[in-house]
Formats: sequence, structure tokens, C-alpha cells
Amino acid sequence: MPSLTIVTRDGAERTVEARAGWSVMENIRDNGFDELLALCGGCCSCATCHVHVDEQWLAALPPMGADEDDLLDTSDHRRPNSRLGCQIPYSEALDGLSVQIAPED
Repeated sequence: MPSLTIVTRDGAERTVEARAGWSVMENIRDNGFDELLALCGGCCSCATCHVHVDEQWLAALPPMGADEDDLLDTSDHRRPNSRLGCQIPYSEALDGLSVQIAPED
């Protein structure tokens, strides 16, 4: 089973088994990381699943859409490696992906 490494806001790191076909947000949420709120449930309308992607993985991700880009612009914690977890479809090609949950706005 492919893995996903999640770094919490306080720096704790945990690697979990990730389900292909789910978004990164769903994999984080369903593995018990309560600090990732995901209030809209993955509709790309709230930015509460903001993550910082390990830079070595950025090229492997699908391009960012305009809605995701606009939502990330509302965050004080946006970085060049910022993405919304709900907009990253997890697949076996992302086995080993590492993301850090962004600070809450």
C-alpha cells in the first residue's frame, strides 16, 4: 500500500497508508489528523485543507487550478509549495509524498 507522510503544525511526523483514488485531504482527515479542518468537504471553497508540499514532489502534482490559486491567495501562510489537499488526487505515483499541514488562518 502506498504511503503518505504528514507533518503536523507542531512538527510531529507520521507516515500512514494512503488510499489511491482519494484526495490528499481525505487521506489526512481519515487518518485522524483533526487539525486539518476540511470544512467544505473537498469542494475547493474554504482553504482549510491548506498544506505545504515537500518541494521534491511539486513537479509530480497536477497543475493548480484558478479556484485553488484564488483560495490560497487568502492565506497569510501561502508559500510557493502551498496546495489545497482536496485538489491533489492521491495515486500510487505519489507513494512517499510528504506534506505539512499549514498554520491555521
